[in-house]
Amino acid sequence: MTILCVRFQLPPASEAALPGLLGLLEEFTPVVEALPPDGALVDLRGAERYFGRGAVELAAVIRVRALAFYGVDCVIGAGPGPMLARMALGDAHPGVTRAVPEDAVAEFLAERPVSALPGVGTATARTLCEYGLDTLGRVAAAPLSTLQRLIGARAGRELHEKANGVDRGRVVPNAVSRSLATERPFTRDELDPDRHRRALLSAAGELGARLRALDKVCGGLTLAVRYADRSSTTRSRTLKEPTAHSAALTRAAYDMYEALGLQRARVRSLTLRAEALGPAEQASYQLTFDPVDEKVRRIEEVADRARAKFGPHAVMPGTLAA
Repeated sequence: MTILCVRFQLPPASEAALPGLLGLLEEFTPVVEALPPDGALVDLRGAERYFGRGAVELAAVIRVRALAFYGVDCVIGAGPGPMLARMALGDAHPGVTRAVPEDAVAEFLAERPVSALPGVGTATARTLCEYGLDTLGRVAAAPLSTLQRLIGARAGRELHEKANGVDRGRVVPNAVSRSLATERPFTRDELDPDRHRRALLSAAGELGARLRALDKVCGGLTLAVRYADRSSTTRSRTLKEPTAHSAALTRAAYDMYEALGLQRARVRSLTLRAEALGPAEQASYQLTFDPVDEKVRRIEEVADRARAKFGPHAVMPGTLAA
């Protein structure tokens, strides 16, 4: 086991603590990939040799230091690769690292629903289940040619490899400052699409306000949906033009949500992340003669001034984009 997937249990609105926590991880290895708003992937191959300790032992040290220096607990999954570490994280609990040894990968995957595999969306899972391939063990045992007929040549090959524990992913060091994220957890697993959309409206409004406060625009948006069974789906979209406009972010978030085709899905949380950040003064905009759009932008400016003077709750995030 050489890869850790760490999720810090940050208090609400405490994403600013993430860079410091990433610095803590970089004391063990420079190969750290930030997963805003509260997580990271860590490649410990070099650290295991240098410190003479295994990944699980190093995870325990990371947990103690996060608590001692930042007062933040964390949950950690460990595995031979990033995909398996992410999946192990779903079973992890504070104080105990969920580890998947290399010789136990097949057993770990066998009984899990096919939707638990990263990259398997609702439509793909539905197609596989219609043919009785509802667990990863059954997918792993299915002939490659069968999977390719069902979901396509490339997707079928990738699915077959992943279901058999072949993890070709790698940890890509990045900078947390290149993205901003906000999460909307539900107090209970939520079935109502209207509540999902209201959560996205609020999240997009908050991201827009934060971008404008930093004089930044984003070139892309990522939506992560976490379900009741701890599986998740992630979709990304490149925006037509860089923006910090809450209404534009909301439209993109709604489009990604609708494309997922969630029907009666039990959603535990929604996370929206603004990516490819850049300076607002260097962004180019398409001119618009829509008076409604211009009015909304002026209202946003007034709301931003109110937040700056009276605090972040002076105007509820997302209300202007309705």
